[in-house]
Amino acid sequence: MARMGGQRRLKALAAPKFWPIPRKVWTWTVKPRPGPHPAEYSLPLLIIVRDVLGYAKTAREARKVIAEGHFKVDGRVRKDYKFPVGFMDVIEVVDTGEAYRFIPYPVRFFKLHPISRDEAKLKIVRIEDKTTVKGGHIQLNLSGGRNILIRVKDPRNPVEDVYKTLGSLLITLPEQQIKEYVPFEEGALAIVTSGRNVGRVGVIKSVQRGWGRRRSIVTLEDKNGEIFQTSLDYVLVIGKDKPLISLPEGAWS
Repeated sequence: MARMGGQRRLKALAAPKFWPIPRKVWTWTVKPRPGPHPAEYSLPLLIIVRDVLGYAKTAREARKVIAEGHFKVDGRVRKDYKFPVGFMDVIEVVDTGEAYRFIPYPVRFFKLHPISRDEAKLKIVRIEDKTTVKGGHIQLNLSGGRNILIRVKDPRNPVEDVYKTLGSLLITLPEQQIKEYVPFEEGALAIVTSGRNVGRVGVIKSVQRGWGRRRSIVTLEDKNGEIFQTSLDYVLVIGKDKPLISLPEGAWS
């Protein structure tokens, strides 16, 4: 009988190139479990604990400390060592109070950026889509698999619906309360989440619409006045005049 479903394991050589793991020491590595982020844009929690933060030397040690509840992701304790951690996720070490944000970073693709405890309660998410649900209320479908319901008093005149797709929300963790909304428009500050310009921050200058998001081109200008372009699918708005979250040194300020 044929095997049903996908592979439950992953070879180290087949893992995404940005994973900080030895490729030729061990044959196998941890495969992320299906979750809020796709495997090619995330890291399993075990690899973050062992290879990035250095809180364990072996996979067995990492699995043990994770199962004991010493780490939080986006304000919730995660005990699954295969849990996928992706861009803008907040990782907290319960015992030490350390907090990090998973930030896009040039060349290396990602960086765990240290943040304060107050900032660890906030996260930026992108509005991927909008749907109308029963009662005429608006549901915002966000990056990372989140949904937020916007209740409207009059479905025929939904004045509460001021949100547009590709805009960004600053939400609280883990309650998901909206703190601020930044629309996707010219003049907004954005960060690139993939491609050759990953991690670069710039002001949106123009958008050339194509067939879908991937074929639409966004032109940005960085802090040095250099112009660069990337796919619309890779652009995440992070503020208006200044970023709503802290960034690695030299990224913008």
